[in-house]
Amino acid sequence: MAEMNEIHVNGIIPIIPTPFTAEERVDWPSLGRLVDFAFAAGVCAVCLPAFASEFYKLSERERLRLVAEAVHDSVGRIPVFAQVNFVSATQAVETAVEVQEAGASAIAAAVPRMFAFGERDLFLYFDRLLSAIDIPLLIQDFNPSGSTVSARFVSELHRAHPHFKWIKLEEPMMSSRVTEILDATAGEVGVLEGWGGMYMLDLIPAGICGVMPGLAVSDLLAVVFKLATAGDMAGAYKIFESVLPQIVFSLQHMELFHHAEKRLLLARGILQEAVVRQLTLKLDKHIEDRISFLNGQILDLLDRLGLPLNPIHTPTSTEPHRIR
Repeated sequence: MAEMNEIHVNGIIPIIPTPFTAEERVDWPSLGRLVDFAFAAGVCAVCLPAFASEFYKLSERERLRLVAEAVHDSVGRIPVFAQVNFVSATQAVETAVEVQEAGASAIAAAVPRMFAFGERDLFLYFDRLLSAIDIPLLIQDFNPSGSTVSARFVSELHRAHPHFKWIKLEEPMMSSRVTEILDATAGEVGVLEGWGGMYMLDLIPAGICGVMPGLAVSDLLAVVFKLATAGDMAGAYKIFESVLPQIVFSLQHMELFHHAEKRLLLARGILQEAVVRQLTLKLDKHIEDRISFLNGQILDLLDRLGLPLNPIHTPTSTEPHRIR
């Protein structure tokens, strides 16, 4: 079981996508290569199965095995955050306990937003979850139709359960929310930015401790984060401006993101198949061409920076290639 103080978040925590075979079965050997790539990319942890892992298309058995396999594949190199997303507190607790026993370093859980709940109700939900686990918790709150949880909620929950350590927010213009949470918790609850890292350079000066983007550009964003936190904002922007169009385009729709992400991993030689499990979008030629163009810009950027397309070397790895 991981101790709370073993995890230091200061950088990139990518979401590991779920690799599928042509028959839409989970491709377990490819999962190991994705974890290897994350380690080679210089990230500080990985997270799965989250929205960018297509968790909502996976069976309970597949979700649990994904965590167990990722823990095994990480072999202690990087912490594994196990995502547990349920409206039912009973299911969330049961699954969180199971993935903790499987060796997860931390739990990540999304705020249930299927219906409108007040913060009192949400406090009871997370109080129950935190009471059942010993490893740290990261709360993800994405609420495009309303406000995310308040700094007071974060502070009170952390006071009751010190192993609530981080909150991931995915909203525009949230720099004031970042500083409010850091002030309310004396910096003891770190704030991470999601939504592909789209707002990371706006929020690093406000004090975020990390970013949770897709995996395929995580090495580039790790460089951006390092430059920005070191004070070289101009250098960070120079790289980021070449990555941002791909992020913005792909996040028009969650299923579009899966297609763009997996095609980029295929082009980099990390994945052997770019299969997105049904139900998903049927892409037209214009969208396919745009994905290929923008992913090609990422490959060109890697070349310019001298970063490898495929930093891992396994006998089953495919050669990096472009999809045109």
